[in-house]
Amino acid sequence: MNQRRVFITSLTALTLSPWQSASATPSDAMQAMKAIVGNRPVNTGRIYFELPPLVENGNLVAIKFSVQSPMTQNDYVKAIHIIAEANPLPNVVSCYFTPLSGKAEASTRIRLADSQKVWALAQMSDGSFWRTSVDTVVTLSACTEMI
Repeated sequence: MNQRRVFITSLTALTLSPWQSASATPSDAMQAMKAIVGNRPVNTGRIYFELPPLVENGNLVAIKFSVQSPMTQNDYVKAIHIIAEANPLPNVVSCYFTPLSGKAEASTRIRLADSQKVWALAQMSDGSFWRTSVDTVVTLSACTEMI
């Protein structure tokens, strides 16, 4: 078979295959959190997490998060992880802190693939974990991949 015929056959097979968007599931998000937490218990609360309840465009979603902490050598926030249940990769962003950070807060813009629950997970220097979540509705999705 010549190269042109192989190319056309391959192209035809590609165009006839169904298009799907790749996205995580809530269980994928829980597995991403478990990879961070391990078998340690996770407490609810202590995190301020700002995410609009209605997002017009999922391409640039402003988020803001913080954890109240004295940020001393013995008591500080080590990391804050943002995990989105319906994005292709659930672990959207991780911010790491030290006592020299002064405050455990950050703001950024993320992409959201669809309407979903987004989690904020804080890791403290004493080994404890805290989490909170926000539900948001996205009218124009981002992060879609065609397979």
